[in-house]
Amino acid sequence: MLALIAILIASPVSAAERPSSLLRTGAAEPAGKISSVRVDRRTGKLVRNVFISGGTAAAGSPIRIPAPPARIAEIVEQSARSHGVDPLLVHSVIQVESNYNLHAVSSKGAEGLMQLMPGTSRQLRVGNSFDPAQNIEAGVRYLKQLQETYKDDRLALAAYNAGPGAVDRFHQVPPYVETRNYVEQVAKRYRAAKNAAGGRKEQEATEQASPVPASQEVPVERYPKLEQFLDQDGKLYLRTVQP
Repeated sequence: MLALIAILIASPVSAAERPSSLLRTGAAEPAGKISSVRVDRRTGKLVRNVFISGGTAAAGSPIRIPAPPARIAEIVEQSARSHGVDPLLVHSVIQVESNYNLHAVSSKGAEGLMQLMPGTSRQLRVGNSFDPAQNIEAGVRYLKQLQETYKDDRLALAAYNAGPGAVDRFHQVPPYVETRNYVEQVAKRYRAAKNAAGGRKEQEATEQASPVPASQEVPVERYPKLEQFLDQDGKLYLRTVQP
């Protein structure tokens, strides 16, 4: 009995070491489709984009990056920086796990923003899994442990979802539909977030670029104005006019 308890406590956040056909997001409601139509500037044709609100994004559809509540963003930034984890990766995990729902509870019993299993919460000494500060701090700390163990973000994410035991047994992302979908969805959001962040940094750098000082400006040569005139024989000449 004690051995069984030890195994359960050592289980990962999601404790999902079995196949599943659903991506666990912490919310039981199915994803809803939101479509928009725009005109392609190059071809002039109408193009329809389909987004998924919550849940798994359809194959090939754009990834929407929701803006987190300011308080949550602050906690993520602080916890991620203190543990040496990219805040964008933490946000990507939260988006897939709970879509920023503080009170999310999965069918397996995972709780809060980063979907901590009760056993993992006890192991990480979390008093209240629904407290965002405690939940994020514990989830980030656990994610960092997995990163240091596997030296591979994909394996760390797989272990976060299916458990270190499953990753160790297969020596790769376990062949579970849920886990593979989970890893792919987090990876997609992470890539999209990094691309968006890179675009913002480039724009800020351009806007903050200092203008060329007046002393370094290239002087513009000014030429005298020309005018036409006819002499007494009717010949056409050009002559300069001083300003």
